[in-house]
Formats: sequence, structure tokens, C-alpha cells
Amino acid sequence: MMQGKVVVVTGAGGGIGRDIALAMAAQGAQVVVNDIGTSTSGEGQDAGPAQKVVDEIRAAGGQAVANTDSVAEAAAAGRIVQSALDHFGRIDGVVNNAGILRDRFFHKMSLDEWDAVLKVHLYGSYYMSRAAANHFKEQESGAFVHMTSTSGLIGNFGQANYSAAKLALVALSKSIALDMAKFHVRSNCIAPFAWSRMIGSIPTDTPEQQARVAKIQQMTPNKIAPLAVYLLSDAAREVNAQVFAVRNNEIFLMSQPRPVRSVHRSEGWTPQDIAAHGMPALKSSFVPMERSGDVFSWDPV
Repeated sequence: MMQGKVVVVTGAGGGIGRDIALAMAAQGAQVVVNDIGTSTSGEGQDAGPAQKVVDEIRAAGGQAVANTDSVAEAAAAGRIVQSALDHFGRIDGVVNNAGILRDRFFHKMSLDEWDAVLKVHLYGSYYMSRAAANHFKEQESGAFVHMTSTSGLIGNFGQANYSAAKLALVALSKSIALDMAKFHVRSNCIAPFAWSRMIGSIPTDTPEQQARVAKIQQMTPNKIAPLAVYLLSDAAREVNAQVFAVRNNEIFLMSQPRPVRSVHRSEGWTPQDIAAHGMPALKSSFVPMERSGDVFSWDPV
């Protein structure tokens, strides 16, 4: 499905990104495997993970090159895209998968913990998408896949930075889709359920937590890759501005914000009217405040 296409996958040195890069190559794509080789919190640098994935692809008969630039810097993102042009002559798809975590309860979160996560997830996805956009426009083709999260779509404890970045990424994707549809450029999001080192810090102090983690571990990263490949292929030419989730063998189409219920008062509203009449009428449609793990049962299907 990807024969003749050139794809950049960021954060592809391990986990979900690695499996996406391998799947892209298996379907005929030439792949730029980008990974700076940091820890999950963004420290350090190691060229080894990206090169190891490249070696796997080449050993299987595919074509790939490694890149260790950081998506969190605009100039470096430009070099990642340029790597695709230099080695393979074009660029057809970008998977914005790179990410770090700096989990902390909101009232304890530092400015650095906030900035670092947004720089990689949100700014990094913007920088990568912007670097590829003009090439897509000129050739009148191209596709983006952005990795969002149920932490952004629904919310989660201790992840205000990550959640904010991931929900903002959905808005970015939709805006890219609207702005570039006339150039036949598509932009979609995937919220993955999969065990990787990014969620390896989930507590396992109680039997219940241990059972939950055991179930998550059954959701392997390679379950995400087929949808990413499809969304970058020509078979998905009619799919744009959507948000999907993948949980083991299930694919969900996620809802997007729409009005649920309205109240009207011909003479207008005072704060007292809202308290007495407006809000009671709306409350029955409130979305319960739950963490993402409670909204989606973790039982794999």
C-alpha cells in the first residue's frame, strides 16, 4: 500500500513508532526513522535506537535511514524533512509520534515540566508538519498522522501538560486538514492503547493495579501500526480531519465536540436565572468527570 512513498516517523526508535516504521517499510515505503534516543522524560541522547530500527528494516529488504534531530526545534525538524528529500527525493507522509512525559499533579507542576512536554508533543508536531507542508502543497499530495491520547480527549491524573498538548494536537490536525484539503493533503489523529515504555511507570502496588497493567501489556504496539499505514496510503484519500483510537483488535472512530443540549430565554440570562433554570436543564447532559482508564474498559477485546 505504500510502494513508492517516502515517510518520516518521529520517535521511531522503540514502541509504537518502531512498529509503525517497520510496518511502513513492509508495505513498500522508504522510511526516515527519527529518534533522538532520550529517556521517556527527555534526558540524554543516543543514536542507537534509530539505527537499530533502520538495520531491522534493511535486513528485511526495505529502505530506511536514521535521523537523530529533535522535533522540539524548528530548524531540526526542517533537517528531518530534508533528510527524506536528500536520501529519497521526496516526502509523502509524516507520523508525529515523538513524545516525552513529565508527569506531576497540577498544583506541583513546574514551568519546565510544562514547557518540555509541550515543546515535544505540540510544538514538535507543528514544526514537523510545517516543514513538510510546502512540499505537500507543491506536489498536491501528502498526509499527516498525529498521535494524540485519551489523556487529552478525556483527561487523566497528573498529566496536565501531556493532556493539554494532546488535545491541542487534535485541533492542530483539524486546522491542517481544513487549510490544506484543497491541495489534497490529509491530516488525522490516532489515540493508541498500547503498552510501551511511555506508560511503563503505571503503579503496580496493589493486586488491582497489577491486573490492570497485565491487561494493558496485552495491547502491543504493533496493533497501532496497520491504521497508521492505512491513513498514509492512497486508500485513505477520503479520510480527513478524523480522530481514531486503537485498542488491541478494535478501531474506534472518536466523537468530536458538538452541541449536546441548549437552553434559551427570550429576555436573556442573569446569573440567578442560570442558577435557577439554565444549569438544572443542562446538568442531565453533563459528561461525568472520569479518568480515561474508567471511560474505556481496559479489558482487551
